[in-house]
Amino acid sequence: MDLDYLLVIPSWKSVGILVTFFTYLAVAGSVLPAKLVPGVTLQDGSRLHYRCNGLFSMLLLVLLLGVGAKMELLSLTVISERGLELLSATFIFSFLVALALYAAGCKSRNQSSSLKPCVTGNLIHDWWFGVQLNPSFLGIDLKFFFVRSGMMGWLFINLSVLAKTIQGATLSHSMILYQIFCLIYILDYFFYEEYMTSTWDIIAERLGFMLVFGDLVWIPFTFSIQGWWLLGNKVELTTAAVIANCFVFLIGYLVFRGANKQKHVFKKNPKAFIWGKPPKVVGGKLLASGYWGVARHCNYLGDLLLALSFSLPCGISSPVPYFYPIYLLILLIWRERRDEARCAEKYKEVWVEYRRLVPWRILPYVY
Repeated sequence: MDLDYLLVIPSWKSVGILVTFFTYLAVAGSVLPAKLVPGVTLQDGSRLHYRCNGLFSMLLLVLLLGVGAKMELLSLTVISERGLELLSATFIFSFLVALALYAAGCKSRNQSSSLKPCVTGNLIHDWWFGVQLNPSFLGIDLKFFFVRSGMMGWLFINLSVLAKTIQGATLSHSMILYQIFCLIYILDYFFYEEYMTSTWDIIAERLGFMLVFGDLVWIPFTFSIQGWWLLGNKVELTTAAVIANCFVFLIGYLVFRGANKQKHVFKKNPKAFIWGKPPKVVGGKLLASGYWGVARHCNYLGDLLLALSFSLPCGISSPVPYFYPIYLLILLIWRERRDEARCAEKYKEVWVEYRRLVPWRILPYVY
């Protein structure tokens, strides 16, 4: 491995890349044509509106980078050559942003659901979890902006790694398979970007270091570990292994996308048919049809299968490429239990009835 990969101190070039990236996303998100999507109704009756043009912004940036590389104005391998520099620069940026959010939130006197400070007095707790639900900067909803940045950052890390393998004439079937799976997932995310507006992170989590770090550091740099690993390790897959890998990805994608789509459609139109039938609803609030009638958190199963499919192209010679699915399994078990506790407190007897009707949690027949 080239010693350039060991550079961990942010350089002015890595800072410049980040500033350029965030500036482009801020401008593109604000001026490019967008679908204006209303968010969920907040406790005070207000609703935020989100400009969903992530797919357009991403494709335009890919085009601009391609033209820039063709004109030799930039190098497509710069991210793969300065990966740890960018990682440390992004981490420092996330830390500082979380501090700024904490300070601004504590000083806020706004009593709306989005900006009302929720301060416990515990500095670490409030900095980690955040004190405001939907803070904004220059009219940009920061929570929505950061998750968009993370997903797009993941794509451009992958593309830079791919360019590096092509440049070094080390492109393998494993790398191609990994790149295709990730590309489909990312394109799908931006194609259905409006579904993000009804997820728990957007509607219920306050914006603190946990979400900022998760969006800007964890998503792009952890989800791409397999690509980094394949950059230095060549893996030959059998035809059976390729077919099995594709099957895992397909099942994971169908469950993940299907479950999230059903939940989003239900929130927008509680009477919309699911799997060709009127939805079964518990207490007028909880969907118990489709995937949500199979298990209470079946979308997590899709997440896990997708994470596994991203790692399988790396073979089984090292546990390193499996860091993400192993971590995700631990995270989702913790998150599922947290969701159970929150739902029990929020819905009370309705949740008891829903659990009776849908007794399984992440997997069918697994309590």
